Amino acid sequence: MNQPVALVTGAARGIGAATVAALVADGWRVVALDACADDPAVSYAQATPADLDTVVVAGAGAVTGVVADVRDQAALEEVIDGLGVLHALVTCAGVATGGGPMWKVTDAEWEAAIGINLTGTFNAVRAAVPLIANGGRVVAVASAAGSLGLRHMGPYAAAKHGVIGLIRSLAADLAGTGTTANIVSPGSTATAPLDASAAIYGLDSVDDFARHQEPLGRLIDPAEVAAAIAWLCSPVASAITGAVVPVDGGMTATP
Repeated sequence: MNQPVALVTGAARGIGAATVAALVADGWRVVALDACADDPAVSYAQATPADLDTVVVAGAGAVTGVVADVRDQAALEEVIDGLGVLHALVTCAGVATGGGPMWKVTDAEWEAAIGINLTGTFNAVRAAVPLIANGGRVVAVASAAGSLGLRHMGPYAAAKHGVIGLIRSLAADLAGTGTTANIVSPGSTATAPLDASAAIYGLDSVDDFARHQEPLGRLIDPAEVAAAIAWLCSPVASAITGAVVPVDGGMTATP
């Protein structure tokens, strides 16, 4: 039997890298895509080509690495057109920008947050969905911030709210195809953007976020988010579409 093929964006580290590993473990062949380049509007270092190489090597022949920016529609179309077949799209590419009140947000900070988190998801969907076989899967990573307002994180929260609306609308557009579209919304997860958020809020450690993640009371591991994504990509999740699956330790379930 031919292996199903998935495209994962933002795949070089964090939730994206963990998702690649989870899908490979489930028998998928994965195209791991990442920009592998810093952005001057983002306060922390982005993944590197070496990070992407590590993901490819760990895939033991089941992973192909591609360097491309999700804001570049033409580049995405070139990658996807070259696949020939696609069964799942997982959009993990995202950045956190901010650090001040809304009226002090720069154009560059706004454009990076919206461009990578929201427009990047739209670009990937627009390029990939025509190729995805009936019965395929689309899973987008949003955030608990997509259901909340966050102080000094307006561009990020706005983008993640947009991702949820986009994918729920996609689920409606896919009616009758058998292809599902869902969102996974992580809480405070041990990734580079969380380090940046700790700096924005003047926290001594990312561990300080754990007390806000009740009732679980700890940070989320990227592998836990990836497990939810892999499950949504599996045949057993065929009746779930248009859903927001929180992997947030109860953050959005409690006041």
